[in-house]
Amino acid sequence: SSIKVWDYETKQMKDSGLQFCGLIMGDHSKTGINTMFNTGTIVGVAANVFGASYPPKFITSFTWGNDGLDTFRFEDACQMAERMMERRKIKFTPIDKDILKNIFEQSQVLRDSH
Repeated sequence: SSIKVWDYETKQMKDSGLQFCGLIMGDHSKTGINTMFNTGTIVGVAANVFGASYPPKFITSFTWGNDGLDTFRFEDACQMAERMMERRKIKFTPIDKDILKNIFEQSQVLRDSH
């Protein structure tokens, strides 16, 4: 059957019209070992997903854990992104930080709704 995915515009699940759709994960997000995802799961930017059970099909940016109740603190997420980029010999610039700050602020309403 058709896979439902998160629609940021309507802020609800939407029929994708696709029969197959894997995980879509935003930049600077990571998972714990053996994290399981359902088909069509959307993970936002700078989320740290872990836990023993399947996480929800939509995980807001800057979420910590798999229940959507905790926020990945902005400064901690920036430090994690900077370390990752440094390993790849890429500079984490003030523009990168501004982009993450904008996403952090825009996604606050979604984190508050959990």
